[in-house]
Order: sequence, then C-alpha cells, then structure tokens
Amino acid sequence: MRVIFVLWPLFLLIDYTTGQNTTIDLECPSLEHGDSCTQSEFLSRLAHTCRYDRLLLPTYGTRDVVYVHASAYIYFIQPAEAHDLNFKLHFLLQLRWTDPRLAYSAYSPEREKIIGEDDLRSRVWAPHLYIPNEQSSSLMGTDSKDVLISVAPNGEVLFSRRMQGVLYCWMNLQKFPFDVQTCAMNLESWKYNASILRLMWEIENPVRLSSELHLTEYSLLDYWTNESVVRGDIVNMRVGGAGNYSALKFTFKLSREVGYYLMDYFIPSMMIVAMSWVTFWLQADASPPRITLGTSTMLSFITLASSQAKTLPKVSYIKASEIWFLGCTGFIFAALVEFAFVNTIFYRKNVAPLKKVNSKYILKSTLTPRLARKELQKEIEESSPQLSKSRSCSSLSQDTNNDPAGMGYNNYLTVHSFPSAINVPTITTESYDDINARQSPGRRHLNSGSENSDEPPQHHTWTEMTPKEISAWIDKRCRVLFPLLFLCFNILYWTFVYCL
Repeated sequence: MRVIFVLWPLFLLIDYTTGQNTTIDLECPSLEHGDSCTQSEFLSRLAHTCRYDRLLLPTYGTRDVVYVHASAYIYFIQPAEAHDLNFKLHFLLQLRWTDPRLAYSAYSPEREKIIGEDDLRSRVWAPHLYIPNEQSSSLMGTDSKDVLISVAPNGEVLFSRRMQGVLYCWMNLQKFPFDVQTCAMNLESWKYNASILRLMWEIENPVRLSSELHLTEYSLLDYWTNESVVRGDIVNMRVGGAGNYSALKFTFKLSREVGYYLMDYFIPSMMIVAMSWVTFWLQADASPPRITLGTSTMLSFITLASSQAKTLPKVSYIKASEIWFLGCTGFIFAALVEFAFVNTIFYRKNVAPLKKVNSKYILKSTLTPRLARKELQKEIEESSPQLSKSRSCSSLSQDTNNDPAGMGYNNYLTVHSFPSAINVPTITTESYDDINARQSPGRRHLNSGSENSDEPPQHHTWTEMTPKEISAWIDKRCRVLFPLLFLCFNILYWTFVYCL
C-alpha cells in the first residue's frame, strides 16, 4: 500500500484552482514499425498531440511560406435571371500543400497513402479559404459531406471538397439581350496574410470543365485564371488583421443566346408595328376601325414589353431592349397621330389653294392655321383679281388617265386673262396643251416681271385640292414612308447591338 501511495502522484495531479484531476501521458506513442499498424492506428500516432498541433502552420518556427496549390473541376454553371445578378456554380475544389510534420516514409515505407474523410480532416492542419462574392454556399453530399483528404509519404496533403454556391455577378445590361457577361469565382485566404501563406493555381489544368456541361440561356465563350494580392484591413474583420492577403480568381465569359428573345419579343413586336400600318389603307373618316386598330396594337405591344421588363433589374442606364421598346412605341403612336391628323383634315369644308402640287405646298396649306388660310385666300384674290383657278388635282389626274395616247388633255372651257384696254377676260375653247405651246420662252420671260416689258407679269396657275383628296394623299404617302423609316430604324439598331 505504501508503494502505491508513492507512485500515485506521478500519474495524477490535483488542480487546486478548479478542484479537478488531470491525467498526463508520460510518453508519445512510437512510430516505429508503422507498417504493422492499421491506418487508423498509425494516423493516431502520427497526428498525436505530443508531436503535432493542427492549429499551427506546417512551417511554424521557420520563416518559410506555405504554398497552397489549388485546382477546380466545374461541372455545373447556371446563370440566374438578370434581376438576381448572380449565378449558381457546382464544383470540386482541390487544395494541395506540403506538411513536413506528416512525412512518414521513414516509419512506414510500404504504406502508400493515408486516405480519410472528416475524421482525418479534423486531425490535420488545413488552410481556411472563403469566397468574398458568395451569396450562399454549402458542402454537397448525401449521408455525409463530400470531403476527401489524403496524406502522401513525403507529407504532401491533398484536400478535396465538393461544393455548391450562389455567387454574385454584377452584370452590365446596357446591351441586353445581346450582352456578354463576365462572372468570377474568388478565393481568398481568411486567416493568414500573404507573407506566410500564398495561394497559387496548379500549373497544369488549374480549371477543368466537365464534358457534360451545358448552358441554357448562355454560351461559354472563354475562361481564365489569375492570382493576385488583395488589401485587407480591420474593417474587413479578417482574423489576421490588416495586411495583404493572397487571392485566386477564376473568370468565365458568357454570351447570352438571343434565339428566345427573337422568337418571343422582337419578331412579335415587328408584327405588331406592321399591324398599325393597316390604318393607312382605311378611309380617313373610318374612325371606329382605325381607332380600334391603333389602340389594340398599342396595348398589345405594351403588354409584350412589360412582360419582358419584369425579368430585368431597375438600373439607372438605358438598355438596348428599352431603346427597341421606345422606337416601336413611337411608330405605333405616330400611326395614331397620323389618323387624328387626316381625320381632322377630312372634315374641313374649304378647299386648299396650292401653288404647286408637291409635298411642300400641300403640307404648308394643310398645317396653316385657319385664320392664316383665310388671309392667304384673301391675298390671292387681291393680287390676282383676273385669275380663275383651274380644276382640282383629281380632275387633272383623271383627264390624264383618260388620255391613253399621252397627247395632252381634252378640250375644256378655260378662262385666261389677257392684257387689254378694259381688262375683259377672253374665253377660248382651245386645249390646255395648245395654249402652252403657243407661248414662246421669250414671252414667258417677259411676263415674269421684266422692267422693259409693257405687259403685266404672268400670274401662276393655282390649283385646288379638296380635304378628302389631301387626306387620301397623306395616307398614300404614309404607306411608303412608315415602312422605310422603320427599316432605317432596324438598320441602326442592329448595327448598334452587333457592331458597337
């Protein structure tokens, strides 16, 4: 009993501060004859706390830098909707570094590798990396997490884990849906700065893509990797404090597929705009069908554009899809305005005097306010009291159409003013072409207002157009003008989205 009483204090010490007993191991387990031990037994000896501290760097006590080599295997990329500004990534991340404290070739030469999962991960040191642009991430697996770690005889550690993450991607949507996006996955050291831990990509195949990788809305154009050093401070709440931290970046370039938008947005909108041009073939006084067609096309296009805008974030700049929406809306609205314009002209009572039958004078007489038109009519009558207006343009056109030989107009009663002592109009039954042929160039030049001529200047022949004729004339021009303008708009738009 006395012997036991003497040896007992060697194994048991009393902690008087806590009142608890603490057992102390007097020796570390030997690593000799490691080949005769199982993997678990040899690992428990190799990573025993007496010779290995997993909280310390592999190069603790020296000034050497721990180099961690990384590689990734990407087998799933799913860019989310544009308004979420993120993408989902499934990948296998592998980290490789050398820990001299785990070298066992001298103790177990026949053992190739020590392979384990979470139990081995909890025994050895591993770098702490994080993803700064992460929205959410987690380890993948069913019953247990997909984590695998192996230790080579020379102390090289290979740590693999399968992860899924939703990462932010700040997209530039100025050319949506013809945009090209560049998204990235960033990896940074959390605990150790760049002076003691350096992250590096593997020299060969740092990032590999699965052969079964398929994207729906995008196509993968290119991808690349780079290494950098980022500045960390206390505000970032890094464990290592302020300093420079090593970082890795994997960047991939995506191009949005436009086939869906062409079939569901652009082509239907073109058809809606073309439908609004049907009003130009309707009578100017056909108010119900023209109003119904214009408003229905406008509402249909707004519904189509709003359904597309719901999938986009509310950004401050103008997107290419919005330019298309504004352009098409402008054409549909212009068709409505054109109907209101010709409908107003159609119900006018007075005919419009025209100096010449061309677009300039027709639009000028049409757009002139009512009071100004009366003053113009009064001025014409005062300046040309002997002037009799010829027939309207529609009558002239009708006469032209009735002359298949193209030899001139038929004889009709025309009133002309010729100089005489009492200024009496002369009535003739000569044809219009005979009268024009009889006047020589010299005569017309003198009548134009020469100072050496005693004859009064020749007056212009004014023409009349009825409001119905003007309305039909405007509709006829719009049938050609609107498609040509829309074609020019398309040329400019598609040049912008593909060439700029």
